[in-house]
Amino acid sequence: MIDVKARERLDALMEGTERRILGVAGTPGAGKSTLTAQLLAHMGNAAVVVPMDGFHLANAELARLGRAARKGAPDTFDAAGYVALLRRLRAPVPGETIYAPAFHREIEEPIAGEIAVPSDIRLVITEGNYLLLDDAPWLPVRELLDETWFVDVDDAQRHEQLLQRHMRYGRSRQDALDWIENTDEPNARRISKTAGHADFHVRVSLDTTA
Repeated sequence: MIDVKARERLDALMEGTERRILGVAGTPGAGKSTLTAQLLAHMGNAAVVVPMDGFHLANAELARLGRAARKGAPDTFDAAGYVALLRRLRAPVPGETIYAPAFHREIEEPIAGEIAVPSDIRLVITEGNYLLLDDAPWLPVRELLDETWFVDVDDAQRHEQLLQRHMRYGRSRQDALDWIENTDEPNARRISKTAGHADFHVRVSLDTTA
């Protein structure tokens, strides 16, 4: 359940009748998905979640580019495609459904057209690591969001969340620790530097077994 300040912030954002796009940013394992699930539960059928992770490049393309070992870094996403989708979501056409991709950790691949966003949806929640980056091609993302929240988390708790997640999806403990050190943490440091761009900071309680 979202806390009182977050709920008040959300209610203020939703004043009026126009569609709003709320961005939820944060470091890997911070609890972005947990928060978006809480927001979705609060909003019910009036909201849809469109994760940035749907724009992961396919594993075959990452291998071709020589970036598979850095999967999750900013240049392993189709950022321009994500920006194009956000622009469409900002200007819904009555009666038109926009379809967005989703990412499946169990196969480590994006699936196109899985998330339906009908034109009458009031709130689109998009969550991801790089919503606040200053670099091209990510910079346009910020201007396409009505508001951006940054998820704050204790580093030790976040590290444990990442460890459990990687092991749950097939990595050995040592492989998970290596991936955290060599991939997740460099990305986290970069993301943390963007936290000051957020409109609001929120902390969620993480269940490291989930």
